[in-house]
Amino acid sequence: MRKLVYYVAVSIDGMIAGPGGEFDFYPEAPDMVEYLRAEFPETMPTHIRSVIGLEGVPNKRFDTVLMGKGTYKPALDEGITNPYAHLRQYVFSTSLGEIADPAVELISTDPLAAVRELKSESGADIWLCGGGKLAGTLLPEIDELVFKTYPVVAGAGIPVFAGELQPRPFAPADTRVFSNGGTVITYRPQ
Repeated sequence: MRKLVYYVAVSIDGMIAGPGGEFDFYPEAPDMVEYLRAEFPETMPTHIRSVIGLEGVPNKRFDTVLMGKGTYKPALDEGITNPYAHLRQYVFSTSLGEIADPAVELISTDPLAAVRELKSESGADIWLCGGGKLAGTLLPEIDELVFKTYPVVAGAGIPVFAGELQPRPFAPADTRVFSNGGTVITYRPQ
């Protein structure tokens, strides 16, 4: 069975973005960027893949990406309707109305039911790209967390999980530390 993996950048105070969706405050380090490009090449948006030397690089782990409206909207604001053309793309929203690009499917019904159906299909793992509200809804179906934690405090913003209190224990399975003090930590349910 395919796994649902929440792979996301996180500040040390648990924010995935600022109050306005900002994410440009994460301090980059060359060794961390190189690791992420090598291990998760499919998580780089299609429109920058050729610029960063990933054009034609096959998907390594994921063949599907899930996004909430807030995660999809920055691409739309830049005129990009198909941000991950190399993946099956689903946007979960009850307010978006429609998506003009046929390569991106809008799901406005129960996210848990949709994810359970996707997980039952054959294929590679499913990447939960964001956001916090969608992650909070899908928490019961998450099989793995991969947090790229950056040594910065956002102070306010969109939390990594938003919604109802529903504690669920996870245990660290792998930790990588980089020159900027950032980490990539993989967690699995206990």
